[in-house]
Amino acid sequence: MRRQLTNGDVMADHPRFGPAGVPSGFKALKSPVFEVPKYLHDEELDAFEYQAVRWGPKPQMKKDDAEKLGTNAKKHDVWLTVHGSYFINFCGDEETIETSKSRLIACATAADWMGAHLVVFHPGFYGKKSPKEALELCVKTMSAVVESMKSLKITKVHLGPETTGKPSQFGSLGEVLTLCERVELTEPVVDWAHIHAREGGRMKTMDDFREALNEIEKKLGTEAMKNLHCHYTLVEFTGKGEKCHHTMDEVEYGPSFEPFATLIAELGLSPVVISESPILDVDAQKMRNIVLRKLEEKRKR
Repeated sequence: MRRQLTNGDVMADHPRFGPAGVPSGFKALKSPVFEVPKYLHDEELDAFEYQAVRWGPKPQMKKDDAEKLGTNAKKHDVWLTVHGSYFINFCGDEETIETSKSRLIACATAADWMGAHLVVFHPGFYGKKSPKEALELCVKTMSAVVESMKSLKITKVHLGPETTGKPSQFGSLGEVLTLCERVELTEPVVDWAHIHAREGGRMKTMDDFREALNEIEKKLGTEAMKNLHCHYTLVEFTGKGEKCHHTMDEVEYGPSFEPFATLIAELGLSPVVISESPILDVDAQKMRNIVLRKLEEKRKR
């Protein structure tokens, strides 16, 4: 499947790489955020995940700035997404759920202004609910959010429930895939570090990644598997799950990017890979270069 801009223009069918938020080098320039796409383009990166992680129930960005960001993203061929509020919990009490819905809709509204493709979010915490109860509540609440988005004529922005890094959080790979099976206008966001941390260091070999990709393909189809939206970093974890992120040079941590990069090349995948490393764009470039090397090796065989 070729990725498309929201206005229907076709983008190149290739893996894309970029940062989760504004790189430190760009911050030093003190330029407006809508100029990020040019900065990334000059670094030969082609994806950007705008961070709306502390937003309340209304967009905390001017519509004009959002539209400028979208225009520049299109101009410089940067795949644009939004990371929604951290303060979302679809497994909480009624008041928490209603506030969470408002926060997600605010992020979707701004994403629509930008022409962004996806709003990434963490669905919630189990609390005292069983995994089954939490799943049903998330399905019900996300479906209500989608209906609200439709009423606002927001139909080109998808919701992206993300795999989460702690066993206390709703968001195993299976749960995220089930949400995407049952709720329209959704697609999975696979945070490989979160899966690794949540499952005690699961992602070690190429077979581990292949198994996860096979699970995605079985549930959602080949196109969903080939065109994943991913987060990647090396991660430190404890028995309670994710602890903190590390750079790609800190190789004592996992998961190694090499096995996934090999599968990207061998299977012809076209993921969007968002770096959540402490050095966002630097490690995005490293991941891009690893994949380019794998593709070149494949070409020469």
